[in-house]
Amino acid sequence: MRRGGQIVVDQLVAQGVDLVFGVPGESYIAVLDALLDAPIRYVTCRHEVGAANMAEAYGKLTGRPGVCMVTRGPGATHASCGIHTADQDSTPLVLLVGQVPRAMRGRDAFQELDYPSVFGTMTNWTAEAGSADDLAPAVAHAFRASVAGRPGPVVLALPEDVLAEESGAATVVPEEVQREAPGADDLARLRELLAAAERPLVIVGEGGWSASASDDVLAFAEASGLPVAASFRCQDYVDNHAPVYCGPLTLGGDPKLLQRVRDADLVLALGGRLGDITTQGYTLLEAPRPRQALVHVHPDADELGSVYQPALGIASGLPEAAAALRALEPVASRWREWTEAARADYVANLRHRPLPGDLDMGEVMAELRAALPEDAVLASGAGNFTVWAHRFYEFRRYGTQLAPASGAMGYGLPAAIAAKIVHPERIAVCLAGDGDFLMTGQELVTAVQEDAPVVVLVVDNRMLGTIRMHQERHFPGRVSGTDLVSPDFAALARAYGGHGERVERTADFAGALERALASGLPSVLHLIVDPEAITPRHTLSEIRAAAQDGA
Repeated sequence: MRRGGQIVVDQLVAQGVDLVFGVPGESYIAVLDALLDAPIRYVTCRHEVGAANMAEAYGKLTGRPGVCMVTRGPGATHASCGIHTADQDSTPLVLLVGQVPRAMRGRDAFQELDYPSVFGTMTNWTAEAGSADDLAPAVAHAFRASVAGRPGPVVLALPEDVLAEESGAATVVPEEVQREAPGADDLARLRELLAAAERPLVIVGEGGWSASASDDVLAFAEASGLPVAASFRCQDYVDNHAPVYCGPLTLGGDPKLLQRVRDADLVLALGGRLGDITTQGYTLLEAPRPRQALVHVHPDADELGSVYQPALGIASGLPEAAAALRALEPVASRWREWTEAARADYVANLRHRPLPGDLDMGEVMAELRAALPEDAVLASGAGNFTVWAHRFYEFRRYGTQLAPASGAMGYGLPAAIAAKIVHPERIAVCLAGDGDFLMTGQELVTAVQEDAPVVVLVVDNRMLGTIRMHQERHFPGRVSGTDLVSPDFAALARAYGGHGERVERTADFAGALERALASGLPSVLHLIVDPEAITPRHTLSEIRAAAQDGA
């Protein structure tokens, strides 16, 4: 006989869980007690959104479900931002959340929440354990549901009295999830479409990618000289130094690459949902039937045709599809100039014009490209500052970009901490804005406590830059709610027990980065940038003037 809390932990051990991120709560205190005797590291975070983001980053880094534990009610709703990110980014994640005792259900008890109603639309599965006998199979199913088909989040509610209840139920042996692979007919049809194409383009995207998929897709593309673009925030899916890589379809994307998608006569989408940002508001490919012949490979059969009707839809796991493509006989290429031009445009886009201010973010990114090894992880949240990473940083290996396709602010620091815990031998850098950092900045002390020496670059332009940019485009000269007063971020880092420096000039950045990396402490470099330098292509004044001229 075992208590419910022990049953949960034993099942986590059986699932191979090594890390759990959470904020303790009395609603699952029996699980916390059982963790004391388990070979599982529990990382105590300072806010549930930080814990959920760390678990989501773990899922991205490992391909296995990240595990987050939070208490009932507000604990769960705080964590919901990470659940939304896992849903939009197709990341496996299991959220275990406390619940009021069964006898109190339906009475609006203290911190009670109806989890299936609240989370059902953004999870692969949401359920509540009804008894201690249900716990082991429920946890086992949660892990399976998180990785089956399109990976995503799962929420399992654990009533407090269920965790205290005893049961003789056995631990469930985890089942290996079998994934579909492309059939011979699908591969033959794909090869026919490629053979007929004049301007093909491969787009790689989320849905269960892996390092092997990265290698196999690159080998396939290089064998036939196919240009490869990356979906939004999937820039590490293939080596950016590869001669066939032609850039990301992202915010502030290269206009030449966007036009190349429009001009393509065949688009091979390997994973990805071809969403809003990747397709520039669903304009690069027209719905429901694109002008381009669309071959869409995705692990979820229901995704195929849900927005775009493909000429060929293939339901397959992405590593399985990539392996099949690598084995495919190469197609005689008629598009060498098309691919070479795409690559040349990408390389040209790494250059930038000087912008106002003493600290140039384009040069900062160039220094990062030169200074960081190819296995370094670059994490970021959301804001205009991310455009510099999208355009100017180059990713060499899969698992080195952590950024939320959901557009969630505050993601970067928790993600970088998770990366440093999972891969302590690697450098983890967080790029954050002044508004973005303060969403989850308290997790810096989690990094101190967990001995995770991340480096945070806080890009401080004293405003919420993305919203200010949109204000100037739509209501030029009328600023509302976007000015910010921020603390001394370097001093804040030192107050948390870390290393901090203020950097005001481009020439001072390289030395500051070197000292931060050598400090052995979680570090913050407070980068002071001119508010005019709002994007790599346009200043704030230029955006305002263009809006006024067009009014």
